[in-house]
Amino acid sequence: MKAYSITQESRELKAIDINMHSDTVYSFFNSILTDELLILDKHVIYSDANAISEGKKPFFIAEQLIVGDALILGRDTLEDVDATIPHDELESLISYDITPFYIDTLKVLKNSDINIYKVFEVTREEEDIQLNTEWVLDVFNIADDKTKEYFLVELQKAVDAKKDIFEYMQKMAILALNAMAQQSS
Repeated sequence: MKAYSITQESRELKAIDINMHSDTVYSFFNSILTDELLILDKHVIYSDANAISEGKKPFFIAEQLIVGDALILGRDTLEDVDATIPHDELESLISYDITPFYIDTLKVLKNSDINIYKVFEVTREEEDIQLNTEWVLDVFNIADDKTKEYFLVELQKAVDAKKDIFEYMQKMAILALNAMAQQSS
């Protein structure tokens, strides 16, 4: 089966041929914890859910934060199939330009067990909104320096106190939504 692998450390995107078995993805990452991202049309991106705790480097695919290596396969309904996206097109969607905010945040999160793609729900003005930690990081990444510093200092405190980081991210999501509502008013 035609697939693509991205090795973040060497920044290498290469087409590979793999034999799909029930454990192929887990074997690729040498881990039973993987994330499945559906951000590319008719494709799935697999990544190692342990990459943050292992201190692996981040990058973006189509503005989606990925940490560590990635395996990209085609997707037809719920089945993995040959990747069909052209190499050049995929390569144009990859960016290794990571801001210091992301780097610093991921260093702090290394000491937590958070999954940045796990969806949570927050309620704002009687509306339930589904978000994830990756969204929170995106929003705070574009904030002013004072807000970024506040986010990082409070995150470090929460990690040091062994608080539930997932709850911290929900709190930060609500703050971000409120700030966005104030700006649009």
